[in-house]
Amino acid sequence: MGRLRVYGRIARVLLVVALGLSMASVFGVFERMGVANSMVRRQRWSRFFMARLTNALPFRVTVHGEVPTQPMLWVSNHVSWTDIPLLGAVAPMSFLSKAEVRTWPVAGWLAAKAGSLFIRRGAGDSQLIRKQMTRHLEQQHPLLMFPEGTTTDGRSLRTFHGRLLASAIDADVSLQPVAIRYLRNGEVDPLAPFIGDDDLLSHLMRLFAHDQGDVEVHVLTPIACAGQERAALAFQAQQAVQKALFGDVVQAAEPRGALIAA
Repeated sequence: MGRLRVYGRIARVLLVVALGLSMASVFGVFERMGVANSMVRRQRWSRFFMARLTNALPFRVTVHGEVPTQPMLWVSNHVSWTDIPLLGAVAPMSFLSKAEVRTWPVAGWLAAKAGSLFIRRGAGDSQLIRKQMTRHLEQQHPLLMFPEGTTTDGRSLRTFHGRLLASAIDADVSLQPVAIRYLRNGEVDPLAPFIGDDDLLSHLMRLFAHDQGDVEVHVLTPIACAGQERAALAFQAQQAVQKALFGDVVQAAEPRGALIAA
Protein backbone atom coordinates (compact mmCIF):
# COMPACT_ATOMS: atom_id res chain seq x y z
CA MET A 1 0.00 0.00 0.00
CA GLY A 2 1.37 3.43 -0.92
CA ARG A 3 2.98 5.46 1.81
CA LEU A 4 0.77 8.47 1.07
CA ARG A 5 -2.31 6.31 1.54
CA VAL A 6 -0.96 5.07 4.87
CA TYR A 7 -0.32 8.63 6.04
CA GLY A 8 -3.80 9.62 4.86
CA ARG A 9 -5.38 6.89 6.98
CA ILE A 10 -3.34 7.90 10.01
CA ALA A 11 -4.39 11.51 9.44
CA ARG A 12 -8.01 10.36 9.59
CA VAL A 13 -7.37 8.72 12.96
CA LEU A 14 -5.74 11.92 14.20
CA LEU A 15 -8.76 13.94 13.08
CA VAL A 16 -11.00 11.64 15.10
CA VAL A 17 -8.68 12.06 18.10
CA ALA A 18 -8.96 15.82 17.65
CA LEU A 19 -12.74 15.42 17.78
CA GLY A 20 -12.37 13.47 21.01
CA LEU A 21 -10.19 16.19 22.48
CA SER A 22 -12.80 18.78 21.58
CA MET A 23 -15.49 16.74 23.30
CA ALA A 24 -13.29 16.25 26.37
CA SER A 25 -12.62 20.00 26.43
CA VAL A 26 -16.36 20.64 26.61
CA PHE A 27 -16.55 18.43 29.68
CA GLY A 28 -13.57 20.30 31.14
CA VAL A 29 -15.36 23.63 30.65
CA PHE A 30 -18.49 22.20 32.25
CA GLU A 31 -16.44 21.11 35.27
CA ARG A 32 -14.88 24.57 35.71
CA MET A 33 -18.34 26.13 35.47
CA GLY A 34 -19.68 23.75 38.07
CA VAL A 35 -22.12 22.17 35.61
CA ALA A 36 -22.93 18.57 36.51
CA ASN A 37 -21.70 16.00 34.00
CA SER A 38 -23.66 12.79 34.42
CA MET A 39 -21.91 9.50 33.77
CA VAL A 40 -24.72 8.62 31.37
CA ARG A 41 -23.78 11.61 29.22
CA ARG A 42 -20.08 10.81 29.42
CA GLN A 43 -20.68 7.21 28.33
CA ARG A 44 -22.98 8.27 25.50
CA TRP A 45 -20.45 10.76 24.15
CA SER A 46 -17.65 8.24 24.64
CA ARG A 47 -19.52 5.67 22.57
CA PHE A 48 -20.04 8.28 19.82
CA PHE A 49 -16.27 8.94 19.78
CA MET A 50 -15.35 5.24 19.93
CA ALA A 51 -17.63 4.49 16.97
CA ARG A 52 -15.90 7.16 14.87
CA LEU A 53 -12.48 5.90 15.88
CA THR A 54 -13.51 2.34 15.02
CA ASN A 55 -14.60 3.50 11.56
CA ALA A 56 -11.18 5.08 11.03
CA LEU A 57 -9.31 1.90 11.93
CA PRO A 58 -8.51 -0.73 9.25
CA PHE A 59 -10.97 -3.35 10.49
CA ARG A 60 -14.26 -4.87 9.39
CA VAL A 61 -16.14 -5.45 12.63
CA THR A 62 -18.88 -8.03 13.18
CA VAL A 63 -20.75 -8.22 16.48
CA HIS A 64 -22.28 -11.57 17.44
CA GLY A 65 -24.77 -12.03 20.26
CA GLU A 66 -27.23 -9.81 22.05
CA VAL A 67 -25.92 -6.59 23.58
CA PRO A 68 -27.42 -6.18 27.07
CA THR A 69 -29.43 -3.10 27.96
CA GLN A 70 -29.04 -3.46 31.72
CA PRO A 71 -25.80 -2.49 33.49
CA MET A 72 -23.28 -5.30 33.87
CA LEU A 73 -19.61 -5.81 34.58
CA TRP A 74 -18.12 -6.68 31.19
CA VAL A 75 -15.00 -8.86 31.06
CA SER A 76 -12.98 -9.41 27.89
CA ASN A 77 -9.77 -10.92 26.61
CA HIS A 78 -7.16 -8.29 25.73
CA VAL A 79 -5.13 -8.18 22.51
CA SER A 80 -4.49 -4.54 21.67
CA TRP A 81 -5.25 -0.93 22.52
CA THR A 82 -7.75 -1.15 19.66
CA ASP A 83 -9.91 -3.40 21.88
CA ILE A 84 -11.03 -0.26 23.69
CA PRO A 85 -12.59 1.66 20.78
CA LEU A 86 -13.92 -1.54 19.20
CA LEU A 87 -15.68 -2.62 22.40
CA GLY A 88 -16.56 0.93 23.41
CA ALA A 89 -18.50 1.31 20.18
CA VAL A 90 -20.67 -1.72 20.99
CA ALA A 91 -22.40 -0.18 24.03
CA PRO A 92 -22.08 2.81 26.35
CA MET A 93 -19.63 1.84 29.09
CA SER A 94 -16.68 2.92 31.18
CA PHE A 95 -13.34 1.12 31.38
CA LEU A 96 -11.12 -0.02 34.22
CA SER A 97 -7.57 0.96 33.27
CA LYS A 98 -4.09 0.81 34.74
CA ALA A 99 -3.06 4.01 36.51
CA GLU A 100 -0.20 4.73 34.08
CA VAL A 101 -2.73 5.48 31.34
CA ARG A 102 -3.86 8.56 33.26
CA THR A 103 -0.42 10.12 32.77
CA TRP A 104 -0.24 9.44 29.03
CA PRO A 105 -0.49 12.50 26.77
CA VAL A 106 -3.89 12.83 25.08
CA ALA A 107 -5.03 9.25 25.78
CA GLY A 108 -4.91 9.70 29.56
CA TRP A 109 -6.93 12.90 29.46
CA LEU A 110 -9.50 11.37 27.10
CA ALA A 111 -9.82 8.31 29.33
CA ALA A 112 -10.35 10.42 32.45
CA LYS A 113 -12.98 12.63 30.83
CA ALA A 114 -14.78 9.55 29.52
CA GLY A 115 -15.25 8.30 33.09
CA SER A 116 -12.56 5.60 33.27
CA LEU A 117 -11.59 4.15 36.64
CA PHE A 118 -7.86 3.74 37.31
CA ILE A 119 -6.00 1.18 39.39
CA ARG A 120 -2.35 0.88 40.39
CA ARG A 121 -1.07 -2.66 39.89
CA GLY A 122 0.23 -4.09 43.16
CA ALA A 123 -0.37 -0.85 45.06
CA GLY A 124 -2.65 -2.39 47.66
CA ASP A 125 -5.67 -0.30 46.66
CA SER A 126 -7.80 -3.19 45.42
CA GLN A 127 -10.37 -2.65 48.19
CA LEU A 128 -10.69 1.02 47.26
CA ILE A 129 -11.13 0.33 43.55
CA ARG A 130 -13.54 -2.49 44.39
CA LYS A 131 -15.71 0.02 46.25
CA GLN A 132 -15.48 2.49 43.38
CA MET A 133 -16.45 -0.21 40.88
CA THR A 134 -19.33 -1.33 43.09
CA ARG A 135 -20.63 2.22 43.39
CA HIS A 136 -20.27 2.71 39.62
CA LEU A 137 -22.29 -0.46 38.92
CA GLU A 138 -24.89 0.32 41.59
CA GLN A 139 -25.51 3.63 39.85
CA GLN A 140 -26.49 1.67 36.72
CA HIS A 141 -23.31 2.41 34.74
CA PRO A 142 -21.81 -0.50 32.74
CA LEU A 143 -18.09 -1.09 33.28
CA LEU A 144 -15.55 -3.17 31.34
CA MET A 145 -12.32 -4.68 32.60
CA PHE A 146 -9.63 -6.94 31.13
CA PRO A 147 -9.10 -9.66 33.77
CA GLU A 148 -5.99 -11.11 32.09
CA GLY A 149 -4.15 -7.99 33.25
CA THR A 150 -2.14 -7.64 30.03
CA THR A 151 -2.37 -8.07 26.26
CA THR A 152 -1.66 -11.31 24.40
CA ASP A 153 -0.89 -12.23 20.79
CA GLY A 154 -4.46 -13.48 20.33
CA ARG A 155 -3.40 -17.13 20.07
CA SER A 156 -3.98 -18.01 23.71
CA LEU A 157 -5.82 -16.83 26.80
CA ARG A 158 -4.23 -15.97 30.12
CA THR A 159 -5.77 -16.68 33.51
CA PHE A 160 -8.70 -14.44 34.40
CA HIS A 161 -7.94 -12.96 37.82
CA GLY A 162 -11.02 -12.66 39.98
CA ARG A 163 -10.38 -10.28 42.86
CA LEU A 164 -12.15 -7.27 41.39
CA LEU A 165 -15.05 -9.35 40.09
CA ALA A 166 -16.33 -9.14 43.65
CA SER A 167 -17.67 -5.70 42.72
CA ALA A 168 -20.31 -7.38 40.53
CA ILE A 169 -21.34 -9.56 43.48
CA ASP A 170 -21.47 -6.52 45.78
CA ALA A 171 -23.54 -4.52 43.26
CA ASP A 172 -25.81 -7.48 42.48
CA VAL A 173 -25.27 -7.27 38.73
CA SER A 174 -24.39 -9.98 36.23
CA LEU A 175 -21.07 -10.60 34.56
CA GLN A 176 -21.02 -10.04 30.78
CA PRO A 177 -18.18 -12.02 29.14
CA VAL A 178 -17.13 -10.84 25.69
CA ALA A 179 -14.56 -12.33 23.33
CA ILE A 180 -12.71 -10.25 20.74
CA ARG A 181 -10.86 -11.98 17.92
CA TYR A 182 -8.71 -10.44 15.16
CA LEU A 183 -8.48 -12.35 11.89
CA ARG A 184 -6.61 -11.86 8.64
CA ASN A 185 -7.26 -14.17 5.69
CA GLY A 186 -9.12 -16.51 8.01
CA GLU A 187 -6.20 -16.88 10.45
CA VAL A 188 -5.27 -15.17 13.71
CA ASP A 189 -4.11 -11.66 12.78
CA PRO A 190 -0.37 -11.23 13.50
CA LEU A 191 -0.57 -7.45 12.98
CA ALA A 192 -3.27 -6.51 15.48
CA PRO A 193 -1.62 -7.46 18.82
CA PHE A 194 -0.07 -4.59 20.75
CA ILE A 195 2.52 -6.30 22.92
CA GLY A 196 6.12 -6.08 24.06
CA ASP A 197 7.90 -2.90 23.05
CA ASP A 198 5.28 -1.74 20.57
CA ASP A 199 4.64 1.97 20.32
CA LEU A 200 1.41 3.49 19.05
CA LEU A 201 2.75 5.12 15.88
CA SER A 202 4.64 2.02 14.75
CA HIS A 203 1.58 -0.10 15.42
CA LEU A 204 -0.62 2.21 13.37
CA MET A 205 1.89 2.22 10.52
CA ARG A 206 1.93 -1.58 10.58
CA LEU A 207 -1.86 -1.81 10.52
CA PHE A 208 -2.39 0.75 7.79
CA ALA A 209 0.34 -0.68 5.58
CA HIS A 210 -1.95 -3.67 4.95
CA ASP A 211 -5.50 -4.22 3.83
CA GLN A 212 -8.35 -4.36 6.31
CA GLY A 213 -8.48 -7.17 8.81
CA ASP A 214 -11.57 -8.70 10.36
CA VAL A 215 -12.67 -8.42 13.98
CA GLU A 216 -15.27 -10.62 15.62
CA VAL A 217 -16.84 -9.39 18.85
CA HIS A 218 -18.76 -12.16 20.60
CA VAL A 219 -21.16 -10.93 23.28
CA LEU A 220 -21.65 -14.12 25.29
CA THR A 221 -24.31 -15.35 27.69
CA PRO A 222 -24.32 -13.28 30.92
CA ILE A 223 -23.29 -15.01 34.14
CA ALA A 224 -25.41 -14.46 37.25
CA CYS A 225 -23.25 -13.48 40.21
CA ALA A 226 -25.68 -14.06 43.09
CA GLY A 227 -24.36 -16.61 45.56
CA GLN A 228 -21.09 -17.17 43.70
CA GLU A 229 -17.47 -16.75 44.69
CA ARG A 230 -15.30 -14.38 42.67
CA ALA A 231 -12.83 -17.13 41.71
CA ALA A 232 -15.66 -19.25 40.34
CA LEU A 233 -16.96 -16.29 38.36
CA ALA A 234 -13.53 -15.65 36.87
CA PHE A 235 -13.23 -19.30 35.87
CA GLN A 236 -16.68 -19.39 34.26
CA ALA A 237 -15.96 -16.21 32.31
CA GLN A 238 -12.58 -17.56 31.19
CA GLN A 239 -14.18 -20.79 29.99
CA ALA A 240 -16.83 -18.90 28.03
CA VAL A 241 -14.27 -16.67 26.30
CA GLN A 242 -11.92 -19.60 25.68
CA LYS A 243 -14.71 -21.56 24.00
CA ALA A 244 -15.76 -18.61 21.83
CA LEU A 245 -12.19 -17.96 20.68
CA PHE A 246 -10.77 -21.45 20.32
CA GLY A 247 -13.65 -23.89 20.55
CA ASP A 248 -12.43 -25.61 23.71
CA VAL A 249 -12.43 -24.88 27.43
CA VAL A 250 -9.72 -24.48 30.00
CA GLN A 251 -8.92 -27.37 32.30
CA ALA A 252 -10.89 -27.42 35.50
CA ALA A 253 -8.56 -26.07 38.14
CA GLU A 254 -8.86 -23.80 41.10
CA PRO A 255 -8.64 -20.28 39.62
CA ARG A 256 -6.50 -17.80 41.41
CA GLY A 257 -7.70 -14.39 42.53
CA ALA A 258 -5.20 -11.60 42.03
CA LEU A 259 -5.06 -7.88 41.59
CA ILE A 260 -5.53 -6.94 37.96
CA ALA A 261 -5.40 -3.82 35.88
CA ALA A 262 -6.57 -3.22 32.40
